Amino acid sequence: MPRGPLDSSKIPRFAGPATFARLPRLDEVGRADVAVVGVPFDSGVSYRPGARFGPAAVREASRLLRPYHPGLDVAPFETVQVADAGDIACNPFNIDEAVETIAASAAAIDARLVTIGGDHTIALPLLRAVAAEHGPVALLHFDAHLDTWDTYFGAEYTHGTPFRRAVEEGIVDTSALSHVGIRGPLYGKRDLEEDRRLGFGILTSRDVMRRGVDEVVDALRQRIGERPLYISVDIDVLDPAHAPGTGTPEAGGLTSRELLEILRGLAGCRIVGADVVEVAPAYDHAEITSIAASHVAYDLVSLLALESP
Repeated sequence: MPRGPLDSSKIPRFAGPATFARLPRLDEVGRADVAVVGVPFDSGVSYRPGARFGPAAVREASRLLRPYHPGLDVAPFETVQVADAGDIACNPFNIDEAVETIAASAAAIDARLVTIGGDHTIALPLLRAVAAEHGPVALLHFDAHLDTWDTYFGAEYTHGTPFRRAVEEGIVDTSALSHVGIRGPLYGKRDLEEDRRLGFGILTSRDVMRRGVDEVVDALRQRIGERPLYISVDIDVLDPAHAPGTGTPEAGGLTSRELLEILRGLAGCRIVGADVVEVAPAYDHAEITSIAASHVAYDLVSLLALESP
């Protein structure tokens, strides 16, 4: 029988340790089917720093979560053992070393991971870890930005470059790469041309608004097929009204309802890992962003619970 979160009828949700959803720590249960792990790293940002404090803020906001998910009809903490694996500690002054540390540490956790960042640089080592087990994976990337640029100031590892590196390294399946929520100004039309050359399909935030959730989900599922799937969610895919606490906000984004409904439409896909990144609580208001991110992480955990044998 899986060990679940603290009973809020006995210990109020504002009390007790701030693990994700008040779940047991991994070292308390010994093993887990799904582990939530933090990566408090933001040395790859190009604008506003602060996402290193994201894991702690999302865990604190997750105190509000409850154990039954009516939208997916699953009680994830009863279905599988879910635990909080703590944080991956990595060098904040050496990005190359940090990327290696994150990949090795993620691979060493014997569970499917939902990772809380941290900036989007961390997606590259996390993809390395899942590809080492599953081979090249389908990638579903929710973001305002492409994150397929080449370098910033000569640096190859930044929060704007992880998915170009992933394509170059052969760790993603280039027939099943999707961006959702892209919007805002670009450096030039060439950005879109190079992104298309790498193999990505784009569903913009305007597409989501005009085509609707059901049509977007259908297009994504057709592209993903039966492939192992990694989901990466930059919280700035949400409009700043729903996620002000992020490093590179862009007007015209998804609502939290749209994002959650798209995720729920992926039930039955072969999800092998996921992340939620770029929560920067110093720019947040009334925990709006942290609460949204905690619900996104909860939906990802619930999707993984549905897929467990």
